[in-house]
Amino acid sequence: MIIEYFATERLNNYYQKIEEFLKEEIYPHEMLWLQMPFKEVEMILRGLKDKVMETGCWNMYHSAEHGGPGLNLVEVAQLCELLGTTPFGHFAFNCQAPDAGNLELMLKYGQHPHHKEFTNKLLKGEIRSCFSMTEPHIAGSNPVIMDTKAIKDGDEYVINGHKWFTSGADGSAFAIVMAITNPDEENPYSRASMIMVPTDTRGFELVRNIPVMGHPGEGNLSHAEVKYHDVRVPVSYRLGPEGGGFMLAQERLGPGRIHHCMRWMGIATKCFDMMCKRAASRKLSGAKVLGDMQMVQQMIAETKAEMDATRLYILHTAYKMDKLGQKAARNDISAIKFTASAMLGRVIDRAIQIHGALGVTDDTILAWYYREERGSRIYDGTDETHKASLARQILKNYR
Repeated sequence: MIIEYFATERLNNYYQKIEEFLKEEIYPHEMLWLQMPFKEVEMILRGLKDKVMETGCWNMYHSAEHGGPGLNLVEVAQLCELLGTTPFGHFAFNCQAPDAGNLELMLKYGQHPHHKEFTNKLLKGEIRSCFSMTEPHIAGSNPVIMDTKAIKDGDEYVINGHKWFTSGADGSAFAIVMAITNPDEENPYSRASMIMVPTDTRGFELVRNIPVMGHPGEGNLSHAEVKYHDVRVPVSYRLGPEGGGFMLAQERLGPGRIHHCMRWMGIATKCFDMMCKRAASRKLSGAKVLGDMQMVQQMIAETKAEMDATRLYILHTAYKMDKLGQKAARNDISAIKFTASAMLGRVIDRAIQIHGALGVTDDTILAWYYREERGSRIYDGTDETHKASLARQILKNYR
C-alpha cells in the first residue's frame, strides 16, 4: 500500500510494475511452489530474472552503480510491503534476507578480490549467502557472549565454533561468520569480527536444517545448524577492521529492520485480505455470513487499525533514518520491531480463527505463515530485548 504523503512519482511507477509482475508471475503459483522442493522453485524464480529486470527493481535496495534503482528508504519500505505479500517476492527481486544485508556489508567492506568475486555473483543472483552468528548454548539476547573463536595462525584465521539458525545456509556459497578474534579486548563490543567463509571450505559442516514446528524447510527457506571444525581462511577474508564485528552488525541492522517490518506488513496485508474475503463469503445460515457476527467485525476493525498504525510508524522511522541517520532513529528502530512482529502474530491468528478448521490446514497459506513467522518475535533480537532497550533510553531522560 502506498501512503499518499510518502509517495513519489518513481515509487508509483515501480509499484505498478511490481504489482503487475506479482499478479502475473507469482501469486497464481505460490501454493504449488510451497509444496515443491525449494531448489526447484529457485530455478523457476531465477528464470524470471529478465522480467524482473524490466520492472527496474532488480536489487531493489541498492544504488544504480550496483544495478539497483537507487531508492530512498521510505520508497524501498513501501515496495518491500508489496513484495512481502508473497513468500517469493523478495527472492524474485534478489533482495531476500540474509543476502540483502550481507550484500550491504560486502559492498562497503569487502575489498579482497575474493570478496568482490562473491559480491558480483550475489548482485547477479547467481549464488546465495548466509549469516552465522547465533549459538545454540548461549542466549542470543546477549550477543557479546560468544564461544566461536577465530585464532590467527600466520596469515590465516582458524575458526572453531557451533552456530544455529544460520538462515539460508542450505545451498549457500558462503557464510559471514561472527567470531571472537580479540578475546582480551577490554570493551566486549570490540572482541568479535566478521569473516567470510566459503561453504566448501574444509571443516565447514552443515549439520541439519532445523525443523520449525515440524518443517525443516530447504534452501533460502531454512534455518541451519552449522559447525566450524578448524576452518582455515585467509585473514584478508575479514570484513572491516579486526574487532569491528559489532560495528558492522549495527550498520546492517538498521535498514534490515525496516525491511523485516515492512515484509511483515506485506504478510499482514495478505492475511487481512483473506480474512475479509472469508468473512464476507462464509455462509452460516440463510443469507447470514460470518462477517455479520459482531465478534468477527471486531476482529476486522481492530486488525485494520493496528495495521495502519504500524505501517505509519515504520514509514515514519524510515523517513527519520533518511533525513537524520540511523543513530537518531535508534529508539524507533527498536519500537517498530516489537510493534510489527506482535501485530503480525495477532493478524495471522485472527485470520486462522476466521477461517475455522480450514485455517490450520495447508489448503491455505495461513498455516505456513503461522509456522514461519511465529519466530519474528524471537529472531533479530527478541521483542523483550528491544522493549528493555527502549525503556532504558526513555528512562535516561528522567534521571
